[in-house]
Amino acid sequence: MTPMIYCDYNATTPVDPRVLDAMLPLFTEDFANASSGHAAGRAAARLVERAREQVAALVGAGRRSVVFTGGATEAANLAIHGVLAGAEPGRRRVLVAASEHKAVLAAAGQAARLHGGSVELIRVLRDGTPDLDHLAALLSKLSGQVGLVAVMAANSETGAIADVRQACRLTHGAGALYLCDVTQAAGKIPVALEAHGIDLAVLSAHKIYGPKGVGALVASRPLQNRLTPLIVGGGQERGLRSGTINSAGIVGFGRAAQLAAERLPADADRLRHLTALLHGLLTEKLPGVELNGPSVTRLPNTVNLRFAGADADAVMTSMPQVAVSAGSACKGSSTEPSHVLTAMGLDTTAALESLRFSLGRPTTEDEVHALATHVATAVTHVRSLHTHPHTTLRAHT
Repeated sequence: MTPMIYCDYNATTPVDPRVLDAMLPLFTEDFANASSGHAAGRAAARLVERAREQVAALVGAGRRSVVFTGGATEAANLAIHGVLAGAEPGRRRVLVAASEHKAVLAAAGQAARLHGGSVELIRVLRDGTPDLDHLAALLSKLSGQVGLVAVMAANSETGAIADVRQACRLTHGAGALYLCDVTQAAGKIPVALEAHGIDLAVLSAHKIYGPKGVGALVASRPLQNRLTPLIVGGGQERGLRSGTINSAGIVGFGRAAQLAAERLPADADRLRHLTALLHGLLTEKLPGVELNGPSVTRLPNTVNLRFAGADADAVMTSMPQVAVSAGSACKGSSTEPSHVLTAMGLDTTAALESLRFSLGRPTTEDEVHALATHVATAVTHVRSLHTHPHTTLRAHT
């Protein structure tokens, strides 16, 4: 069988063997409940606290600000519901960038409905970055009514990097809290939550070569005390996330964070070279290749390309040996165009002809050359199908 060329690392990453090595003792030796008061429990708790330090260091925060959750989606829900539940009645408007992850958009909509608030979308510029002038205008128009603003650090589909320092400055100037999803940014670009004054942030282990099913909310202790928890019970994680903690997953998260911090400069340089190589090869091999997103200010491992005249799903079907994405993994099997690309101004046809390539640590230069060949062949094949009247391709509207 032809080996799979995996280029969907923004969807998930394999667990680094060193991360797995750190986790294994938590299943068989240091398996005690970290909330137990005996010596074995305290030993497990120490490992959890070390992981808390490692995760905090990756994102430029203090250890006590990290609250472990079941993933970034849960952390985002905890942040948004937690803020709105305790907000003053007149401060329950939420501003969310139109290109945010569906987890943030959905959580904001649900929290607003439950707590008597509302959601306004911040426009996105053609290059995929949030329109901060529009954010400023919304904050001015809704003066005194906005309780929370959500603008992610980097977009999972286009790699567009936001000016989070300025977004936070505008938010604080209006007396609101700022939520930053750093799930894609962590481990790929420097993240400095405390230095930028970011109030709340979320991230996930499985995007940085850690295990699935563990993430974190990062918030100062005073702010943690103001949040209303989603899950109540035994009071673990400072009462914000009750239930026996996933010690093995947390320790894996910590080790993954430590490795990501150590490798970040070298990984970023190598991946930036590989994505530039891929883009260059595809434009050499194919006409009608268009870049979606910024040419410079984007994640080093990510490039989103439109192949005009070639349906993205059909292209993927035509190259089963390649794993790429037509959008966020959370989009699933939906045939709807990416909300990120349409928010940027692409029409339905253009959005449905776009593929995201996200490279990772295991990606090699040889793989990039092979990938470009597979993609060029598949795109050429799909474009040729338009000349056959009996071929059924998804209709564009």
